[in-house]
Amino acid sequence: MPKHPLTLLCLAVAVLATTIGAAPIKFSGSTPLQWSVRYANSEASRLCVSNEYSMPKGKWNYANFLELRSMLYLDDRLAEPKPRYRAFVQATTDSFLSDDGRSVARFKPGEYSIDDIAPGVTVQYLYRTDKNERYRNTIELMRRQLDPGKHPRVSEGAFWHKKRYPHQIWLDGLYMGSPLYAEYTATLEAPERRRAAYDDIALQFRISAKHTHDKKTGLYYHAWDESREQGWANKETGQSPNFWSRAIGWYSMAIVDVLDFLPDETAADKTRRAGLITILKSVLDGVIKYQDPESGCWWQVTDQAHRRGNYLEATATAMFAYTMAKAMNHGYIDRATYEAPALKAYGGLIETLVKVNADGSIDLTQCCAVAGLGYGRDGSYEYYLSEPIINNDPKGSGPFILAGIEFDRLLDINETQKTLPASLVFKIGAPGRSSSKIRPEQKNNDVRKPDKTQGR
Repeated sequence: MPKHPLTLLCLAVAVLATTIGAAPIKFSGSTPLQWSVRYANSEASRLCVSNEYSMPKGKWNYANFLELRSMLYLDDRLAEPKPRYRAFVQATTDSFLSDDGRSVARFKPGEYSIDDIAPGVTVQYLYRTDKNERYRNTIELMRRQLDPGKHPRVSEGAFWHKKRYPHQIWLDGLYMGSPLYAEYTATLEAPERRRAAYDDIALQFRISAKHTHDKKTGLYYHAWDESREQGWANKETGQSPNFWSRAIGWYSMAIVDVLDFLPDETAADKTRRAGLITILKSVLDGVIKYQDPESGCWWQVTDQAHRRGNYLEATATAMFAYTMAKAMNHGYIDRATYEAPALKAYGGLIETLVKVNADGSIDLTQCCAVAGLGYGRDGSYEYYLSEPIINNDPKGSGPFILAGIEFDRLLDINETQKTLPASLVFKIGAPGRSSSKIRPEQKNNDVRKPDKTQGR
């Protein structure tokens, strides 16, 4: 979309206006919740046609299920008599599960990939809302992967990213395993085992922060190799060589999502939560220093603004916008410090990285398709710029939808289905067909590429 510099300058005035009865703040003509609905409608139409998230085409994939879960949360926020996205999400999820939920198509327990735990959070939502034992069994399958003696760990107790990535902690991995672990502990774990589990969850963040934080920049490196054997690892520190914005984004989202389930009753509980909030503030303070002052977005390689080849990247920008808005809504960070960069991030996301198509559908542009380390990927600046740049990657789609929900709360708009424009009323079909007004041909606008299984 074309940039409108004055829009960002006027955001502070607009926020004040919402407190004195003026019209709700809008970004390029739509409120945050309207943007979430517009994008969810666009994506749901594309996915109903392509059926690419469901079996037999689909994968048990953390990114796809993040986007699906964001649609469930959007249903919650809209509070319509009949949820618009749930049937689609549920049918997609069910396509992977055995009749009793004790096995999952394309999930390979013996690979011990922390990525494969993350889709279970969507299953947790479905179980929480209808108590189907099939979903409970799938949740148990995911949770048992993290039991002592199963998923490998570094010597200090943090999970390896994958069995095939030995001795390595990746920031991304904190999002892949910890939210399910935290929710399970709060809702399904035996009471006598909860404290140890909560301590283990907090340990994951402490150890990862200890080994990836860079005091000079305030940023967090993508990964750490305890063995120092990987070609990308610094032989003294074990750290990877560059700061990748999306890795830091995954880490920040992991913290705010885990805090949803950590208790705040005993002294030990308060200490545990305070430790995570301290890390959260450190992460956000670091990235805000590198927020692009003109657009409000973040660069693919965080600290290399305007270096040849670098670009403003949508998935990380959406993640940081979501994290800051949610953290303010829950009181983890103060509005006086973080509201301005958060609004600038969300405004920049809409104005710089969203494309409105002729048929009314929208695309999220400039998404890094995938990135990882090892197996030929050296973590260099050139490497991070070599991966494909695509539209509508689910690693950005989910955070984009979630960000709109959180900004709806933050700005006290509290929009409901009744106040949405009539053009956004939407009926979704089952996977494999579309019943919306968005044309099936629009799928040709989507340059989503198949996921690479070893990156994020």
